Amino acid sequence: MSRKRFSRHIGALFTVVMVSGCATPPPDNPNNLCAIFDQHPDWFEAAVDMEEEWGTPIQVAMAFVKQESAFVHDALPPRDYVLGILPWGRVSSAYGYAQAQDPAWSDYQKATDNGGARTDFADALQFIGWYTDATYRQLGVSKWDVYRQYLAYHEGRGGFQRGSFEGKPGLKRVARKVEQQAKDYGWQLKGCRQRLEDNLSWWPF
Repeated sequence: MSRKRFSRHIGALFTVVMVSGCATPPPDNPNNLCAIFDQHPDWFEAAVDMEEEWGTPIQVAMAFVKQESAFVHDALPPRDYVLGILPWGRVSSAYGYAQAQDPAWSDYQKATDNGGARTDFADALQFIGWYTDATYRQLGVSKWDVYRQYLAYHEGRGGFQRGSFEGKPGLKRVARKVEQQAKDYGWQLKGCRQRLEDNLSWWPF
């Protein structure tokens, strides 16, 4: 078993034993990637694992999570309403850190043989890495092209190919927002990545 997989298994065991039933709180400073990883060191390890596995930059995946769920583990989409007043389920099946919908999550599980949970941060990052990698392989969208990657993530690759986002100026603004957040995170990470990696190096697994 590789170091990173063994480490994740150990981490999962500690989670069950030590903090069963306790959700990881959202970061106190979600606009600063260094502060996020200082508060949740295990998230940095999960992000490094994702980057090594799929080649998606850490700052890109983290910007996606911030936009999709604001780092809330069990985030749900807005409710749908009948006649504008009667609640009628949710607008989609999106769930968890990455707001992965049921069909996409099922595809991810089948493709990677990973059971996982959408409320687990490491699993959610792996999903984003897998999805952006598939978008790159199938559509040729660079993993550094945050704007187009986010549009494909939000609309689905089929919708992106059809240009479904063209009539959605609000979505385009959100995609630009995610793009800027990834840039900000990237600059922040440059200043603290070596320190974060040094802090991981003492861990014996």
